[in-house]
Amino acid sequence: MLKRPLAHLLLMILLILTFYPFIFMVLTSFKSVGQFYRNFWSISLPLHPENYLEAWNGVKFYILNSIIVSGLSLIGVLFLASITSYVFTRFRFFGRDFLFYAIISLLMVPGVLTLVPTFMIAKKLSLLDTRWVLILPYISGGQVFAIFVLSAFFGTIPRDLFDASAIDGAKEYQILWHLVIPLSKPILGVVAIMNLLWTWNEFMWPYVTLNDARKFVLPVGLLTYFGQYGANYGVMFAGYIIASIPLILVFSIATRTFIRGISSGALKI
Repeated sequence: MLKRPLAHLLLMILLILTFYPFIFMVLTSFKSVGQFYRNFWSISLPLHPENYLEAWNGVKFYILNSIIVSGLSLIGVLFLASITSYVFTRFRFFGRDFLFYAIISLLMVPGVLTLVPTFMIAKKLSLLDTRWVLILPYISGGQVFAIFVLSAFFGTIPRDLFDASAIDGAKEYQILWHLVIPLSKPILGVVAIMNLLWTWNEFMWPYVTLNDARKFVLPVGLLTYFGQYGANYGVMFAGYIIASIPLILVFSIATRTFIRGISSGALKI
């Protein structure tokens, strides 16, 4: 009889431990420096919403840069990976399987191993300290996972649909655009969200390739900007919350599509 109440109590404790760091961040974002040190764990009055205005003035340009970089990278990944995955699933050609598994094997290579070679290539191409030094590697790096997922999903589309479209006179690009893409919206949403999370939160590559503060994306901008605040945790945490809002909005809007894509079977091999 005691097992169920104890299980509920344990789950409540775990739930509190999981969500309290987020609650703590929100509470701290409304505190002044003095309130933070006097009342560390709980809310303090009066609240200081001006922390958000000050933080917004500091991070808005970094948010804009992140939107530009992540948005263009996402478009490039979806465009190229859709074409590549379509070719792998639609056509049979010599070396197709070898090439496909060679690409997929890159999933096992840690990104840190390619940091120095990629940096040297970017330097040779004079891409350092430009937005392209982020966008192009992000497009390239996002291809592997996207091809892996999209190829698995495209392979589940009945070939009769392709044949019927071809008999009706549709070109290959028309089949891709008017047939495959509409059927693949859920899994494209999965790829889009995963890629967006990666590019939005990536820190190391922007940190080593950008020197101009006007081109900093959000993770690097937060580090450099809030480094000057030192002990002003209210403004700092307000900036962190503002930085998370775009991703929260994207995920809340695309949650249904994301769940449909996960449950569609495209991630099952």
